[in-house]
Amino acid sequence: MQNSLMKQAAFNRRRTMGPSGPQQLVENRTVYESHGAELSIYDTFAQAEKVRLDAEEILYCGMISGKKILHGKNHFNSAFLPHESFVMAPGETVAIDFPDATLAAPTSCLTLGISRDRLRTVCDQLNQMNPLPKELGEWSPQHDHVLHLFHTEATQQLLVRIVDSFISRDSDRDLVLNLGVTELLTRMLRQQGRNFLLHCARNDPTLNGLTDVVRYIDDHLADAIDIEQLCRVACMSRSKFYDQFRHVMGTGPMEYLQQRRLERARELIAAGRGITEVCYEVGYINPSHFTRRFHQQYGVSPREYQQLQLSRPD
Repeated sequence: MQNSLMKQAAFNRRRTMGPSGPQQLVENRTVYESHGAELSIYDTFAQAEKVRLDAEEILYCGMISGKKILHGKNHFNSAFLPHESFVMAPGETVAIDFPDATLAAPTSCLTLGISRDRLRTVCDQLNQMNPLPKELGEWSPQHDHVLHLFHTEATQQLLVRIVDSFISRDSDRDLVLNLGVTELLTRMLRQQGRNFLLHCARNDPTLNGLTDVVRYIDDHLADAIDIEQLCRVACMSRSKFYDQFRHVMGTGPMEYLQQRRLERARELIAAGRGITEVCYEVGYINPSHFTRRFHQQYGVSPREYQQLQLSRPD
């Protein structure tokens, strides 16, 4: 799926660049607009440092090829690699280094600028249809820092559909794009909601039944956990627990358990731990099954992810 985004970026370069090459070597930009969203595809063909990026509206950024180094507020410094996303709040600024860009191997990324009104509409829909427990407040964007994550294969596929909708001449383009942007915003909000719930679970697991369960899952990732245990921890009936958990997390409790195991595995691999060791530490008993599930969730194998981490700067 990453190759699909790279092919789309390469197609965009062939279609927009003249015979003399790119108009500019750093952050050569192609812009597409529709449905209150603006897609920009950036190609950089030379090494550069401290290139400024400002977010006038909500800015969702996805890496396509190469590597960037991001510098933001609150001492935020991080490599930005393929299969990763970061989200900037309106008015936020980051500085970007391009350590590896060349004419033969450009660094490419996409940004999707989305209006605040569009985000508020999605928040209102979630608050109406999927309200959070009162202890956790309402669905709303959190603007305290850059949201930077290694996104799932499902999000990667969504980005491919959105980019294809912008650059294709399909008669259903506007419909696909409208649905795609709404889904991307929903995924962003749910990820922030999950991060917030994890934060609450670590600091005050007794806040409500779900924070108790989230903390219990994180403390027992290597153990065999069944749904009855989780219902007892939450002090809920099976049906109520299923409904509330899916309502807030957007997935069932056992699927969430598998996701957290893989998230923890990714964190441990990034920290330099061996893949087989990590497999057993997060509760898998079959390395082949672990590799399949990791690839399903992230679109790369544990070994490929390990190689990506080796390309990060110290």
